[in-house]
Amino acid sequence: MKLLKTEDAVGQVLCHDVTQIIPGLFKGPVFRKGHIIREEDIPVLLDVGKENIYIWEMDEGMMHENEAAEVLYDICRGRYMHQGEISEGKIEAIADIDGLLKVDKKRLNIVNSQGEMMIAARHGNFPVKAGDKLAGMRIIPLVIERAKMGKARREAGGAILNVLPFTAKRVGIVTTGSEIYNHRIEDKFTPVVIQKVEEYGGIVIGQRLSGDDVDAETGFIREFLEAGADMVLCTGGMSVDPDDRTPLAIRTASDHVISYGAPVLPGAMFMLAYKGNVPIVGLPGCVMYAKRTIFDLILPRLMANDPVTSDEIDSLGEGGLCLGCSVCVFPNCGFGK
Repeated sequence: MKLLKTEDAVGQVLCHDVTQIIPGLFKGPVFRKGHIIREEDIPVLLDVGKENIYIWEMDEGMMHENEAAEVLYDICRGRYMHQGEISEGKIEAIADIDGLLKVDKKRLNIVNSQGEMMIAARHGNFPVKAGDKLAGMRIIPLVIERAKMGKARREAGGAILNVLPFTAKRVGIVTTGSEIYNHRIEDKFTPVVIQKVEEYGGIVIGQRLSGDDVDAETGFIREFLEAGADMVLCTGGMSVDPDDRTPLAIRTASDHVISYGAPVLPGAMFMLAYKGNVPIVGLPGCVMYAKRTIFDLILPRLMANDPVTSDEIDSLGEGGLCLGCSVCVFPNCGFGK
């Protein structure tokens, strides 16, 4: 790459896009990489502030911004995504399917700490739809050493991004509470749960009503497990009242409890356990009436077969406070991030 005065660059080949910005009207390349500069182009280049211009000179040890962006995309690329069009040295990763975005933060930080290159990604552990942008990447200068890009690839050591597909899970619902069991009040919890499960392609295979009876509730959970349920959701009886027995029923029916309680509001009384690889979930009452709760943070992961650890639940404290905005824009907000 060689720098020339713009007036002396006629006949030379541009090695980068030249961007023009007209506030409120236009932003984009007025000349593309590879354009052969003509006499009539000189006033246009000067008008966009290019008194000097870079022209391309072959150097085997250097890599142009477009080629380097493709390397960064290759470092990012995991399952179910494709490369967007290269524009002004930048590439975006685009989702091929609806699913859960996973971001390897350690690998992402390794690449971004190299200097002269960057990858900006969406938050991981959130749902994305086919066609959504997942990340954008580019190098900072117009050219970069090939050796440096090779080092970034080696040190990253694997894909930074992956999209996990949602699965059509068979879901059983166990509803606890004598007031519902005895038909004293209408069950308004279950319709909310069904709507959220079906949003990710899940299928509710049945509902069982239980009074405040640990043995009955445990039996219903086991009944769904034996029937081949991929997940069991328990509603009601999750508070600290002495007659709230759902946590004990979940403990009894499961192999391993991940967490009872979470640093998230709404959703502090949330419970997650597993029987084998089947999640058993205790949903606090807030899921019934609050627009967004911890259930909206954990459900996409469960529907994508992404195991949730106790450390991950503990880490939700920062960003775990939903502000209950009058107009909800979740997930385009700070909740869960």
